[in-house]
Amino acid sequence: MNIFRLAGDITHLASVLVLLLKIHTIKSCAGVSLKTQELYALVFSTRYLDIFTHFISFYNTMMKLIFLGSSFSIVWYMRRHKVVRRSYDKEQDTFRHLFLVIPCVLLALVINERFTFKEVMWTFSLYLEAVAILPQLVLLQRTRNIDNLTGQYVFLLGAYRSLYILNWVYRYFTEQHFVHWITWISGLVQTLLYADFFYYYFQSWKNNEKLQLPA
Repeated sequence: MNIFRLAGDITHLASVLVLLLKIHTIKSCAGVSLKTQELYALVFSTRYLDIFTHFISFYNTMMKLIFLGSSFSIVWYMRRHKVVRRSYDKEQDTFRHLFLVIPCVLLALVINERFTFKEVMWTFSLYLEAVAILPQLVLLQRTRNIDNLTGQYVFLLGAYRSLYILNWVYRYFTEQHFVHWITWISGLVQTLLYADFFYYYFQSWKNNEKLQLPA
């Protein structure tokens, strides 16, 4: 554990709390992509298969449970809650997420560190997390109506991965044999996907204007 990893975890947790705050208190999921939330639920389900068989620390187990529980809670709210689901913009959230899942499965079967079930699923979760934000970004570009909480949610998600890159750089120079190319490349791809959003987010903050993405 180091300051970058801790900051990344806190930022990731904050992003989830911001989204849950919006959904639970405002009873609205406007501007939120159900496709992205379903992909994240799949990411955490395949990544944390060892949650009850491989204990690392209390902190690690709690974070796994939080991310698993929150991801499925968000999907449930958007699909089943009688008030929240009315605000879901199904007509705009049309990204075909199977086009992300299938290539990630095939890539994980071909490029992995060890060809075991858990390792392939873990690798798949890395590949899928790298691109899971795409339906959300596409939805924001289509609607162009980004409320503060949704904007903060996406910003915190991007910031979390950026902090994890700093964590990897720190560990590379302070730990022996710390080389994980699959994790690094997936994380870099994920961060680059946020570049355009970051630009417009900081521009709106700098000019004190409402956040809008170009169509």
